[in-house]
Amino acid sequence: MSQTLSASLKTSEATAKADVVLQQVSKSFEGEIAIRGVDLSVKQGEFFSILGPSGCGKTTTLRLVAGFEEPTTGEVLIQGQNVNRVPAYRRPVNTVFQSYALFNHLSVWENIAFGLRIKGCGKRQVQERVAEALQLVKMESFAQRFPKQLSGGQRQRVALARALVNRPAVMLLDEPLGALDLKLRKQMQVELSNLHRELGITFILVTHDQEEALSLSDRIAVMRDGEIEQVGSPSEIYESPRTPFVADFIGDTNLIAGRVEEVEPAALRVKTAAGLKVLARRLESNQDFKTSQSIYVSVRPEKIRLSLEAPTTHKVNCFAGRLKHIMYLGTHLHFVVELATGDCVTVLRPNRVEQLPDQHAQVYAYWSPKDCLALAA
Repeated sequence: MSQTLSASLKTSEATAKADVVLQQVSKSFEGEIAIRGVDLSVKQGEFFSILGPSGCGKTTTLRLVAGFEEPTTGEVLIQGQNVNRVPAYRRPVNTVFQSYALFNHLSVWENIAFGLRIKGCGKRQVQERVAEALQLVKMESFAQRFPKQLSGGQRQRVALARALVNRPAVMLLDEPLGALDLKLRKQMQVELSNLHRELGITFILVTHDQEEALSLSDRIAVMRDGEIEQVGSPSEIYESPRTPFVADFIGDTNLIAGRVEEVEPAALRVKTAAGLKVLARRLESNQDFKTSQSIYVSVRPEKIRLSLEAPTTHKVNCFAGRLKHIMYLGTHLHFVVELATGDCVTVLRPNRVEQLPDQHAQVYAYWSPKDCLALAA
């Protein structure tokens, strides 16, 4: 990579300074609230993802940062400056869209150069910076081709180069890999991660793909119905979700509804309507639980173990049942176990079993209380 481009895009050494801040931001469209009271801080040089289902407000949030929308209330700050009234073309950000938004009548080189020419950059400067951007995304040999002559992954690289050539402080990525097939999407995830590590600039990704967010991000904000449910590192979001929605949306989980039977300092004893008794840990920051309170218990499928015989080492969270369904997934095996109480749990185990147990076989499902999280209903 060119030293000039690298030096231009590298941030200073790790710092807690925020590149993007949203303060009590709300946005309404014709009286319909899209996002409400969002507070968000994205650190300088961070790979930050906004994750959520369709219609949750994540793309609206990104458009507010980009300048394509103005907040109804609240403030958007970029590098410490209020940009509420600053048009998109004057903000130090660039956006990469899912549709690529390339000009089909222009070559790859001309697509990348377009923004620089609009800014009035000199001919020599345009040539140098386009060459640097092409080298960065490994598209030098495709400079004279047109978008219709490129694959989906190549078009995405051109869209990235066109954004990077402007040397933005913040890169905004609006589901940029959504149109790619699974194998190519995974390849581009690696390339995005490498680009971010090499350049050191702030990336903000909007996606509904949980695996994508978990694998790429330094931190993730999970959105629901226009509000942020939780912000944290991928491991925090996955291992210690703070709401049933986050637990259910991030990966797979078994959400078991019940009521608090007994409150302990670091754990709860929970009983389901069918009589299943579960011991679950509670987060330090969780609200105070009360006896008889409605609650959910979350346990990840990969945390549950199966045995054909009653394990002697587990006195709690160990239940007899039968295999209701077995699905072969290649690298893993997916089991559905119906417990004696009628409650069902899903179990995911690595494919290390030489012979699959028979369907309807009697089994024991068990898990550790530390892998079982209590969440307020």
